[in-house]
Amino acid sequence: MKARPFLAVLLALVLVVFGLGLGGWWLVWQRSALRLQRLPLEVPRAARFVPRDAPFSLHLFTDGEQPLDYARAVAPPRQRRQAAEAVGRLRDGAFAAAGLDYGTELSSWLAAPVGLALFEADAGGAAGSTRRGGWLLVLGSRDDGGARRFLQRFWQTRSLAGTDLQISTYRGLGLISGRGALLGRTPMPLATALVDDDLVLIASGRGVLEQALDVSQIDELNQAGQPGFQEGLRRLGTGAALVQAAPDALERWLGLPLPAAADQRPGGLLLALRPDGRSLRLSGLLELPPQTALPQVGADGDLGRALRAALRRPSASLALVQDPAAIAAIPLLQPLLTRLAGGAGAAGSLPALVVGTDGGPLLAAASGERWLLGTAADRPEAAAVEASLAADGLIAAPLEVEGRPLQVWTRLQAGPTRRDGRAEQLQAPLLGWRWQRGDQAWWGESLGQLESLEGPTAKGAARPQDPLENLAAPGAALQWALDGPRARDLLTSWQPWQRLTALAGGSLSDPVAGLALALTGEPGGLTVDARLDFGDP
Repeated sequence: MKARPFLAVLLALVLVVFGLGLGGWWLVWQRSALRLQRLPLEVPRAARFVPRDAPFSLHLFTDGEQPLDYARAVAPPRQRRQAAEAVGRLRDGAFAAAGLDYGTELSSWLAAPVGLALFEADAGGAAGSTRRGGWLLVLGSRDDGGARRFLQRFWQTRSLAGTDLQISTYRGLGLISGRGALLGRTPMPLATALVDDDLVLIASGRGVLEQALDVSQIDELNQAGQPGFQEGLRRLGTGAALVQAAPDALERWLGLPLPAAADQRPGGLLLALRPDGRSLRLSGLLELPPQTALPQVGADGDLGRALRAALRRPSASLALVQDPAAIAAIPLLQPLLTRLAGGAGAAGSLPALVVGTDGGPLLAAASGERWLLGTAADRPEAAAVEASLAADGLIAAPLEVEGRPLQVWTRLQAGPTRRDGRAEQLQAPLLGWRWQRGDQAWWGESLGQLESLEGPTAKGAARPQDPLENLAAPGAALQWALDGPRARDLLTSWQPWQRLTALAGGSLSDPVAGLALALTGEPGGLTVDARLDFGDP
C-alpha cells in the first residue's frame, strides 16, 4: 500500500518534467528561424486596409531579423556570414526604396505583419473615379510604445526639414499628413495613422490613406474579405510571404509577356513563398481565360518516364511536356515553349515544328547550345514533319550511324567566296536528324548527341541524376529543370530579379544552383510550383 503514493508522486514528476520539456520545445520552436519553413498562411491583418482591386500587394509574415537568422542557420558554416549579409542587403534596400532606414528607424520595433500595396490611378482621371495612384505600407509593432515612438521621430525629423504638418481625425483615428521628403528624397505627399496602437500605416498621400481606412470597415471592399483570397490561402497552405497580382500587374511588375487580346489574358495570381532548407519554394494559383485548359497526364505517363530514362548524360536544361500542341495554343505559355524548342537561335525550323505539332509527351533536353527532343514514335507523324520541312527548303536523306538508321535534313547553300571571286562548291550542313527506336522518336541537331541516348554504346554507363525527380509534381502538364548556369541566365533576364538585384546593391545570382518549374492544369486556371536552389557561390 505504501508503494502507491510513491508511484503517484513519481508519475506526477514525470508528467511535470514532460510538460516542461514540451513547453520548452514549443518556446524554442516558436522563436526558431526554421519555423519559416512551416508558417501557416492566414489572412494578413494588413489585407484589411488593401482595396480588393489593388493591382499588386505583398505581405510578409516575418519581422526584419528572422530571414537573416534563417540564412545563417541553413548556410554552410564558412558561408553563414555572406548568406546573412546578402539577405540583409536585400532587406535594407527594400525598405530604403520605401524611404525608410531599417537600422535606425525600424529594427528596434518592427514585427509581422509587413504589407505593401501599389495602386494605379484610373486612366484619364475619369469623373467619379475613386481609385487613386500611389502606395500603402503597413508595419506591425512588437509593442505599443515602439509604433508611437517611430511616428514621433518620423514626423519630428521631417518637420525639422521644413515639412508642414496637418493633424486631423478620420474615422476616429488621428492622421498626420504633410508634404515632406522620405530619406532625403524630393518632397512628396505623405500621410500616417496608428491603428490599434501596434499597426502603422504610411501612405503616399492623405487620399490613399483615407481610402485604406474606408475599405477596412467593409469586408466586401477590402482584400481580406474576398472569398477567393481566403480560399487561395487555404489551398496554398504555408508561406513566409504572399504576393497577389492583378492581370495588368503580371506584365508591369512581374515581367510576364501577356497577349494583347482581352479574351486571352490571364486573371489574377496568388503566390506564396517559403524557404525549404537551402531552397526557396514558390506555390501559386493563376486564373486562365474560360476557354483555356492545360492537359492532364494520361496513359502516356509511362512513355514520359521512359524518355527520361533514355538519357545517359546530364542536361543543362530538361523539360517534360505532356501536350505541347495544346500548350502552344495558350499565348501566355508560348515564350516558354520557344525556350524549350531551342530558343530563337536554334538552327532551322525543325525544333519549333516538332514542339508545335506534337501531341505529347515530349522531352526537351539541352546541353550547351544543342537541342534534343524525345517524342512518341507516331506523334508527330514523320510524314507530316517531312512535308513541312520540304516546303521550307530542307532536304531529307537516310543515313546510318553506328547501326542506327537516321533520317537527316540538310539545306543546300553556297560556300564562302574565294579570293579570286569564285564561290566554293555548294554545301549541305546538317540541320537536324530523327531516330526511331521502338515506341520512341528522337530528334537532334548534331550527330554527337546520339551518345547521350541509350544504345549499343550506353551499356554499363552510370545513369545521371534526373533533376525532375526532385520536383514532386505528379500530374503536371509541364515540368522544367535548369542547372545553375542556365538558371542564372534566365533569372538575370527576368524583370523582377533585376529589381531585386538593384535593391540588394549587388548580384544575387552567384549562389543560384538550379531552378525547377511545374505547371498543372485545373478548371479555370493552373497551379504553379517552383523551386529555386542555392549552393556554393
